[in-house]
Amino acid sequence: ESPSHTKPAATFLRSRNCGRPRVRPGGKGVVVTLGPQWGHQGRGKVAALMSLPRGTNTDHRVVLDSINYNCHLLASVVINPNVTAVVGNDAIHLPGMFEEAEKNVWPGKKRLISDRAHIVFDFHQTVDGIQEQQRQAGKNFGTTIKGIGPAYSSKAAQSGHRMCDLISDFDGCRVLANQYKSIYPTLEIDIESELHKLKCYMG
Repeated sequence: ESPSHTKPAATFLRSRNCGRPRVRPGGKGVVVTLGPQWGHQGRGKVAALMSLPRGTNTDHRVVLDSINYNCHLLASVVINPNVTAVVGNDAIHLPGMFEEAEKNVWPGKKRLISDRAHIVFDFHQTVDGIQEQQRQAGKNFGTTIKGIGPAYSSKAAQSGHRMCDLISDFDGCRVLANQYKSIYPTLEIDIESELHKLKCYMG
C-alpha cells in the first residue's frame, strides 16, 4: 500500500444513483461546484437572482419576453421593475453607463451609484491602449481597452477619484491627468472638456 501522504486529497464523491455524499475512509470532505458560469447551461435565472454587476469590459446579454438587454455596468437585476439597481464601490465609466442606459429601455427605473465608486476617465482608456501597444508581442493581455486596469492602478495608488470627489475636488482630477501625461508624453488629455462632461452627468 502506498504511503498515506501520496493519497489524493479530493476524496469526496457524489453517487449518481442515490445523490448522497460518499466519503472514502480516512479522507476529508471536498465540495466541487460544476458549471458556475451558468451561460449555455440554462442557469441565467440564478445569475439574475444573484444580481452581480458585470463590468464595462464584458458583455452579458439577458433575454426577457423576447427582448434583448445588454448588461455591462448595471446588474441584470435592472430588468426587474420592482428592484433598485445599485452600482457599488467598484470602478465606473460614466459615459459608458449612460450610453448603456440609452441603448436599453430598462423595465426597472430605480438606479443608484455609490458615492465611493471610482471613476474610469477617458484618459484611463487611452492609457490602456498605449500600455497594450508597449508590451512585447506575445506578452500582451488582449485587453478590451476599456481603462479598467489603469483605473484600478490609480485606485491602488490612492490617486484615483471617486464619485463623491466630483462635487468639489476637480483639482485632484487635473493632478491625476498630469501624472499620466508625465509618464506618457505623447498622451493628449482634454481634462477640462472631460470634467465638464462629468459635471453634466452629476447635474
